[in-house]
Amino acid sequence: MDTISRENNSYLPVAAVIVGALALVLSFVALAKISTAKKDVLAQVEPMSLKIDEAEAQARNAAAAADRASATADRAASSVTKLAGETNAAFGQVAQQLDNIRGEITKVQEARVAPKSAQGAGSAGPVVAGPGEYVVKSGDTGYKIAQANGVSVADLQAVNPGVSWTALKVGQKIKLPLKK
Repeated sequence: MDTISRENNSYLPVAAVIVGALALVLSFVALAKISTAKKDVLAQVEPMSLKIDEAEAQARNAAAAADRASATADRAASSVTKLAGETNAAFGQVAQQLDNIRGEITKVQEARVAPKSAQGAGSAGPVVAGPGEYVVKSGDTGYKIAQANGVSVADLQAVNPGVSWTALKVGQKIKLPLKK
């Protein structure tokens, strides 16, 4: 045998037993801690599962509400589109009626003007102004006619609503307003 084992042969096995006992105690302590930690984790799992289930239920409810809102929005958009089409159709009908009325007014104005121009075309002489009338001459404007006859331009335009003041024709008859 060697010299170390002969001199210390009583302390070495005791030290091994002490280290083994310490390891055994530490393993029991670790086992107790693990058991407590396992209980704590298991205690937290159930509330977390409930919270997860609640969150899933809220998510399903929110998705269902979003689907309902989307369906409502689709119906509203469809109603708006339908209303827009009906409004456009109504405006089209109004425009057509206005065109018809405008055409009838034009026919009435042409019928009223046609006999006068037929009388003027039949006469070979110059156009003569009747009482309260003025015959347009070359270079005349609404302003010049109003000044020459002592009336305002506004009154002259008011008694001649169908006259185009930017396109007066020589020989055209203009009504004169009464002087105030």
